Amino acid sequence: MINGALFRDAIISAAVTIDNRKREVDELNVYPVPDGDTGTNMSMTIGNSVSELRRLENNVTISEVSSVAASAFLRGARGNSGVILSLIFRGISKGLSGCTEAGCAEFTEALESGVESAYKAVMKPVEGTILTVAKACAVKAREISLSTNEDVIFWTEICKEAETILEKTTEMLPQLKKAGVVDAGGKGLVIIFRAMTEIFAGGKIAEPVSVQENAGDSFRTAVSEYDDEINYTYCTEFMIEKKENCPDPFMLRAYLETIGDCVVVVDDEKIIKVHVHTDNPGNAIQKGLEFGHFTNNPRPKIENMRIQHENKVKEVRNAEQGLKPAQPEKQFGFVAVAAGHGIEAMFRDLGADIVVRGGQTMNPSTDDILSAVLATPAEVIFVLPNNKNIIMAAEQAVKLTDRSVCVLQTRTIPQGISAMLAFDESEGLAENRLNMTKAFERVSTGLVTFAARDSEFEGHQIKEGEILALDNGKLAFTEKDVNKAVLKLSKKLAKGDVSYITLIYGADVTEENAEQTRNLIQSKLSDKIEVMLVNGGQPVYYYIISAE
Repeated sequence: MINGALFRDAIISAAVTIDNRKREVDELNVYPVPDGDTGTNMSMTIGNSVSELRRLENNVTISEVSSVAASAFLRGARGNSGVILSLIFRGISKGLSGCTEAGCAEFTEALESGVESAYKAVMKPVEGTILTVAKACAVKAREISLSTNEDVIFWTEICKEAETILEKTTEMLPQLKKAGVVDAGGKGLVIIFRAMTEIFAGGKIAEPVSVQENAGDSFRTAVSEYDDEINYTYCTEFMIEKKENCPDPFMLRAYLETIGDCVVVVDDEKIIKVHVHTDNPGNAIQKGLEFGHFTNNPRPKIENMRIQHENKVKEVRNAEQGLKPAQPEKQFGFVAVAAGHGIEAMFRDLGADIVVRGGQTMNPSTDDILSAVLATPAEVIFVLPNNKNIIMAAEQAVKLTDRSVCVLQTRTIPQGISAMLAFDESEGLAENRLNMTKAFERVSTGLVTFAARDSEFEGHQIKEGEILALDNGKLAFTEKDVNKAVLKLSKKLAKGDVSYITLIYGADVTEENAEQTRNLIQSKLSDKIEVMLVNGGQPVYYYIISAE
């Protein structure tokens, strides 16, 4: 049977391992544009649980560990791959609910529950992805549980099956086959399960790579944050009235220094005052009783510094973003996800209460979106993800709040802008949801960016650094010159009943160049189409083109 402490250590080790190997997983992304990146998103999702798991004592039950992990996964979920991973572990938590320990039978039920949760949450499940690998694990678990009660054998066979199915994903999806790679999300899940199995087999918790190799990484900070700044968990303070024939208080100080740090022992003729940071406050108090009895004023005080520190970090982060829970002051409010000073300002001008900074390459977590929702002073809150890889995280945030929240499935910045323009304060939730959805569905979006890696995609041989033109999410063509790509893509989007073309230029485009490009496009299009220019300041995309 696997107990809570072992399961805790397995998840921590898996978090460290996937973080160490996230670039290996990132590089499997077949889509050549700069991406949120599967490995990074999965690493940050599971990494959100590390600090909370480290606080759990060794006598914790496996039910408690799985519950703590699942909650942290959900709040930290980033990108579709991270959300699916969180759903798998949330299902596992349900399967292990009430268990002190778990064996093959319990883990079989848990894995089946995890797969069921993940499949239910995905509107159109696609085989050849992380879902397929997870399902194969659950099926194999059921088969193996009928022939063995040995947990290590059980998990080893599950990992072997996961690796076998992972290799087959190359043949399941045409884009994977063309690129000659396996599914990135499936690979991440295999790495996580294999790392957990190594702990079940008696291995040591994985060590993070060096700071030099992992410089600037947020998960590295999360892993080391508590170890570097807080050596012991509990701040323990008490005051003792000395008893007759009280031993030398120096002996108390000497003992406390063996079980903690930041030791302060101050005494006079009648009183000994003690302050210590320790993992064993009970031992400190017990030792103190050898010198006298506790006073009632002040009473002994024990505080968990790790929880205090974590809450402080969250407070600082939210304060930097100006986010504080707010009481409803109006009927409707808006939370939009965007990146770029101009685009953020545009959403605020249109009425967005909170703009969560994020988008391509920096997917905000469920917790980020939840904080923004709670800080919006409205009874009904519309959330505009404005990126297909953020929609699932936004939808998970809805389940964590008692506010009335409507997630509009906007996949691009132009869709989000059009949705907000269609809002009518005199209408109700149902009417606005319908009208806003119709509005953003009428918008065509073009994106001009660069290839992040060499790739063969949708019949195109792509070299790193080439200019990519995307027509409503699909690769339309490649170019050598940004301006030529913008002109060609704008002409492509201008077909039909289009009246307006809006060019939103990014941080890497000068105002002069953008103005020249706008004039060129205007001269090449019909006089009935007006070409407008907006300084978006967005990263990653040279231009975001809206056609309406």
